[in-house]
Amino acid sequence: MKHTASAAIILVASALCAPAVAWAQGPVTSFDQLNTRLKVGDTVWVTDAGGREIKGRLASFAPDAISVDAGGATQEFQAARVSTIRTQRKDPLRNGVLWGAGLGFVLGALSCGANPQCAGDEAGAGMAAGLGIVGAAAGAAIGAAVDAARKGPRFVVYRAPGATSARVSIAPVFTPRTKGAAITFSF
Repeated sequence: MKHTASAAIILVASALCAPAVAWAQGPVTSFDQLNTRLKVGDTVWVTDAGGREIKGRLASFAPDAISVDAGGATQEFQAARVSTIRTQRKDPLRNGVLWGAGLGFVLGALSCGANPQCAGDEAGAGMAAGLGIVGAAAGAAIGAAVDAARKGPRFVVYRAPGATSARVSIAPVFTPRTKGAAITFSF
């Protein structure tokens, strides 16, 4: 049991300390470079110079313009009139499966501690390992289901040269000692 619990703790610590895969790269500032970030058929949100946002599927792109199919009507945007282009990627199933399996294994193996038959001998260690494997399988399935239903974040793939995007977010803060708001500015 000691070795199984130690292995489970090392597994969880490794998963928590592993660096996240960087999805988003910095936005490009030229339509010539859009082909490195987008492909025809991707869903995009195009914000024009006037601040109007159009969502649609990328129909085509050229060095000076893009075409977006927005609900059956194709709209063309000249590079000089586009402020930003954003896209959204689906969350990969891989990380959900791995997180679910890791947490399921730990919970399954630790559940053996509540069972008096897991007395610390070899049979108990085998039972802990077996429960860990069952927990890992169940956790992997749950993690895959959660990731399949989750959409990834939107990120900017193109920003016009000189365009800025400042954001302000406000969130309530309630703790036993503090009540207030957290204000975040990002540029």
